[in-house]
Amino acid sequence: MTDVLWTPSAERIERSALRAYLDRLAEREGRPFDDHDALHAWSVADVDRFWCSVVDHYGVAFSTPYTQVRTTDPMPHTRWFTGARLNWAEHALRHGADDDTALVCVREGGTPAREITWSRLRRSVAAAAGWLRRAGVEPGDRVCAYLPNTEHAVIGLLAAAAVGAVWSCCSPDFGAEGTIGRLAQLEPTVLIAADGYHWNGTVVDRGDVVARLRESLPTVRHVVHVGHAVDRPAPEGSTPWAELLAVDAEPEFAQVEFSHPLWVLFTSGTTGLPKGLVHGHGGITLEGLKWSGLYCGLRAGERMFTHTSTGWALWNMQLGALTQGASIVLYEGSPGHPPGAVWEVAARTGADVVLLGAAVVTATANTGVSPRADHDLSRVRHVMVSGSALPPAGYDWLYSHVSPDLRVDSTSGGTDISGSFVGANEYSPVRAGRIGGRLAGVDCAAWDDDGNPVVDEVGDLVVTQPMPSMPVHLWNDPDARRYTDSYFDTWPGVWRHGDWVTVHGDGSVSIHGRSDSTLNRHGVRLGTGDFYDVLETMEEITEALVVGVELPDDGYWLGLFVVPAAGHPLDDDLRATIVTTLRTRLTPRHVPDEIVEAPAVPHTLSGKRLEVPVKKLMAGRPLEKAANVASVDDPDVLRWYARFAAERRA
Repeated sequence: MTDVLWTPSAERIERSALRAYLDRLAEREGRPFDDHDALHAWSVADVDRFWCSVVDHYGVAFSTPYTQVRTTDPMPHTRWFTGARLNWAEHALRHGADDDTALVCVREGGTPAREITWSRLRRSVAAAAGWLRRAGVEPGDRVCAYLPNTEHAVIGLLAAAAVGAVWSCCSPDFGAEGTIGRLAQLEPTVLIAADGYHWNGTVVDRGDVVARLRESLPTVRHVVHVGHAVDRPAPEGSTPWAELLAVDAEPEFAQVEFSHPLWVLFTSGTTGLPKGLVHGHGGITLEGLKWSGLYCGLRAGERMFTHTSTGWALWNMQLGALTQGASIVLYEGSPGHPPGAVWEVAARTGADVVLLGAAVVTATANTGVSPRADHDLSRVRHVMVSGSALPPAGYDWLYSHVSPDLRVDSTSGGTDISGSFVGANEYSPVRAGRIGGRLAGVDCAAWDDDGNPVVDEVGDLVVTQPMPSMPVHLWNDPDARRYTDSYFDTWPGVWRHGDWVTVHGDGSVSIHGRSDSTLNRHGVRLGTGDFYDVLETMEEITEALVVGVELPDDGYWLGLFVVPAAGHPLDDDLRATIVTTLRTRLTPRHVPDEIVEAPAVPHTLSGKRLEVPVKKLMAGRPLEKAANVASVDDPDVLRWYARFAAERRA
């Protein structure tokens, strides 16, 4: 068994928000709930009653009561709390004392933080919603945005939701093609766009991209200009942001059906047109309350700092903190400018909970910075890590350089549900490389190829009962064909998420990588994440990409692409070191058939390695069919892989 690095104290458990919920649940159900294991077992045995308990515990305000908790339709056609009406934005704004801080806005480079009180946030949302209504925006219309992680995005979303409009936002690090490929599908009536953003000490001017968007989105009737990074007047024909907030209005929240669309989140779009995942007001309200309350443990007056961009689902997830009356820290800029910047921000803003990508932890560790030596991080009690599995070395670094008394919570879910399937809880010990367990209301398991649950073996992550935050539908998918093909093609009525996982006998979980990119070498499954955990701790390697390709006559090619660190050429000595390291730290099966020096590793715009498109290129798929180049961070890098694949086949 993996060694335990940290165990919660009895005092910490007793004062937690989770324990308060369990105590009330015990009274409600007339039976004890001693710990999270008892909660999870009950929550999947009676999933309807569990979600009703969330409604009751957090006082979800249905303006019209529901007639049925859940329809009997199988996924993806299940509908929750039919007949109920509510508004997500109303729940996000109903807590928080007027003079307390709701938003803390920070920009890279150590600039002073700007704090926005709850009263000012409520006033701004009411004013912006009034402007949208005067502009003719009605429930169901789309309000789209091209914004960095600033208060403009939060206010814009809350205002759109208050009206009953549908929100979608792209981060300004997306280029024109990637943004148009997403937003054009939605046929928006309003576009809110910033002139640029800040990154690594530079101002990135996006005026030309915004001009392209205006030309390419013919349904847009109103363009709102956010002057954020570049000192110039608003473009002709646009409305300055200040005008949205200029006229006060009474708070008004459209009461919409439980499944009424709230926002559209897009998949990475590595192949074909990006899928638009439509999430509903009710599902996001319940998921946000559960996640922020029971698992982040947030209470009114506390602060959550998420390092994210508006193009990542973490941005939407962090807004659940508002439903608890907690404030959120919005950081705009690079996590490493200067090195360790995210931890300086966490200290300066008094964050209680920090959520960031595993890559940020690894990158900070590689700089040699020790945040606890330079900053007071005593308020940080909980670090949540997402995006990919946190390698064991990342756990050690957090305990050595952030705090020895820390709940390190590697969590995994996705854009698909705007939430998490698995993660830690207040009762779970922390083990390096392990996720604490399954979250309440999530009936997930690892299945083998025959659809049988497996324990202590690698399997496909499946969810066998519906969740309220699963997409209501996919955009422009009226017969749910694309939805079904994406998640239910393998086992009808069972959500196949596309991750290889191990559910261990003690309830903890390991994520091994995407099942469509996971290596299957002669019947033995190897997770790509295991390779990266080992290779990217080597000082000689900057980044790596591993792919496996099935060959004729039952052959298999396991290729490892390596980006050497400066001063470390990929020579025979380094290749031998890589082979020895993989053989000894993993298994002989992990030794690649070929180690190739690459100029870089291609990623999606949200930072995920393009394993599947490179695999398709190696298998002979042409570039235009292997990937959507507009959704790639550096198309020239992907073209290098296409040339390499063609030359290798030749």
